[in-house]
Amino acid sequence: MAQAVVEPAVRELMQQCADGQEPSTTVTLRGDDFNMCAHVRVRPTAPGQVRVSLACWVVNMDTARYFGSNPPSEDETRLPPDGTAAPDESLTSRVIGHLAARMHALDTPRPDDDGHLAVTVPLAAT
Repeated sequence: MAQAVVEPAVRELMQQCADGQEPSTTVTLRGDDFNMCAHVRVRPTAPGQVRVSLACWVVNMDTARYFGSNPPSEDETRLPPDGTAAPDESLTSRVIGHLAARMHALDTPRPDDDGHLAVTVPLAAT
């Protein structure tokens, strides 16, 4: 997931944040019976550096079918306050660990203010 969908999204957001904005997006990796989702946020922190925040979760299609909403309802695929999805700490930790290694992070992943994990990466990583 880190290489396939999250890293390309981070690189695109890094280009967008050059003007001081804090862009974000949600990306999805679809499987047969699940969707892995990641909310990605990028913000400039210092010259030549950005902070990448990440939260990941899984939408299980079999569970959605069992409970009667097939496909899952829209709110199941979004984090609060817009949805009901809950971040999966283990998945988030693994994905941001891979992302940190691939993008030569300047620090170790740490919790962000809102339940995301965050690392600082150099802009040169783009």
